[in-house]
Amino acid sequence: MGSGSIFVWEVLGTAVLILMGAGVVANVTLKSALGNSGGWLLINFGWGFAVFAGASIAAPSGAHLNPAVTLGLAVADKLPWGQVPVYFAAQLVGAFIGAVLAWLTYKKQFDTHDDPAGTRGIFCTGPTVPSAPWNVVTEVIGTFVLVAWVLLSPAAKETADGVPQLGNSALGYAGVAFVVIGIGNSLGGPTGYAINPARDLGPRIAYAVLPIRGKGSAEWGYAWVPVVGPLLGAVLAGLLYLVLPV
Repeated sequence: MGSGSIFVWEVLGTAVLILMGAGVVANVTLKSALGNSGGWLLINFGWGFAVFAGASIAAPSGAHLNPAVTLGLAVADKLPWGQVPVYFAAQLVGAFIGAVLAWLTYKKQFDTHDDPAGTRGIFCTGPTVPSAPWNVVTEVIGTFVLVAWVLLSPAAKETADGVPQLGNSALGYAGVAFVVIGIGNSLGGPTGYAINPARDLGPRIAYAVLPIRGKGSAEWGYAWVPVVGPLLGAVLAGLLYLVLPV
């Protein structure tokens, strides 16, 4: 597939991912939304289904939707390095667009929310206990699990006698959705589990430029953590793949 097609499909898929992901956080956070106070579990399931929808749409490009996945595939020698910048650019653009669409969807709820300065978390992540080194560790571990699953999850195949042997890939993109929900429930508590640099950076930029009434800081001092942590986790997963007898 050419670079132009990769770019288009990744933008579309990532935009849907962030539209639905930021959308479920807005639904839970904003006072006038029907899902207000729906809780962490609703957010995790919403993000899982967002991954399923976005990945299904972006299937023609391989549905990376995440620079960490792209980097892990490149390190594992499953993707040409020359395609990496195209994926990265498309994912960041798509994430920005998705965040803007989520804001447009909830525009009136943003306008009437009683804590406008506390709306940054709808768009991007932040730690419950700020400690940059440990926050990076959390993101490394969560992303390692995701990218290792992508690389190592057994694929469906046909045995010599013609009997299908179904692996995790038989679930299609629902499989990775379940993994994302699991990571959120188990490992997402400390930092909000970005596990995707574009998922955090694109919406953070959108939050900084959108005309949200009374909004707070974009917290740029923390912004490097959900970028560096996931990329490190992806590299570790890719290197593990290279040394395992797979």
